[in-house]
Amino acid sequence: MAAEQYFPSALSHFDPTELLDALSTGIIVLDAQLCAIYANVAAQDLLAFSLNQARGRPFSDFLLEGNGLPAILRRALEAGEGIADREITVRPAGTPRETRTLDITITPLEGQVTGNHLLLELADTTQRQRISRENDLLARLDGSRLMIRQLAHEIKNPLGGLRGAAQLLERELQGAALKEYTRVIIGEADRLTALVDSMAGPKRVPQKSLINVHEVCEHVYHLLRAEADPGILIERDYDPSLPNAMLDRHQIIQALLNVARNAMQALSVRGRIVLRTRALSNVSIGSARHRLVASVQVEDDGPGIPDELRSSIFYPLVTGRANGTGLGLAVAQELVSRNGGLVEFESESGRTVFTLLLPLGDAG
Repeated sequence: MAAEQYFPSALSHFDPTELLDALSTGIIVLDAQLCAIYANVAAQDLLAFSLNQARGRPFSDFLLEGNGLPAILRRALEAGEGIADREITVRPAGTPRETRTLDITITPLEGQVTGNHLLLELADTTQRQRISRENDLLARLDGSRLMIRQLAHEIKNPLGGLRGAAQLLERELQGAALKEYTRVIIGEADRLTALVDSMAGPKRVPQKSLINVHEVCEHVYHLLRAEADPGILIERDYDPSLPNAMLDRHQIIQALLNVARNAMQALSVRGRIVLRTRALSNVSIGSARHRLVASVQVEDDGPGIPDELRSSIFYPLVTGRANGTGLGLAVAQELVSRNGGLVEFESESGRTVFTLLLPLGDAG
């Protein structure tokens, strides 16, 4: 029996576009010239364009970076065969600083009146990929943290013996000139011990209290202003709606300061740094999903992070500077992690953004 016999009144007023607009999957129909003739709401949001803008214009006009997508569309149209591709990265022209990762299914449509068309189904996998990347990062950091702590224990034992022997030797020496050498040994042993402690990460359990995130940002802002060269401009872009959070104030200050100083060192003597805050909803950090998260960003217009360092940038002793220790970002990640958050980054030449994601409530 036909569906109309079950729901005659509902189907008589049924508009198919309302159903398509209710989908979370993006739906786009392209004509034979690969111009959009239809896009549902999800597709327009995903690729940051409106259907009125798109009609009559090539679909490629709305992508700054399509990762070969226009060529795939032409191949599907010419061959008349469906194509499915996973995790294609695109950069919409409407949001030039954002990239989207999509699973795409392309289906050719043929009609005697309309000619050849393509039906595109776009599934946004950006969030899924980000969660997978974060879980991988957290797993690797846990393994690295354990290895470093074991290594630190093995290194500190001989350093303690070295320092003690130097102290005993100093008592036996008569001349001040000779004692100067033992003081150098003791001083270097203390310096290496402090370095090993920094590698092993902070030991103090977070002392959480209700804090104003902007007060933390302002504290770091004034410290940066005092340290920055005259050619470095430091700006603030705060979200006034950001609520207070249960965090360890001192640990978050240190983490944000480490990230900001890293940005300042990347700029050398001239450039621009922006401290930015935003409130984000329904964000996953590792395996926990939070209803509300504070995004605290440090953006600089420096040269960017070299490709060879990106996968290991949060590991201790990894640095792109000749005189760097490689501990600032590793310690920042550890401190933020102890407060239930995570540090992420994105980088290209002229724009690097480190984001501290800090939970603003209990995980959902």
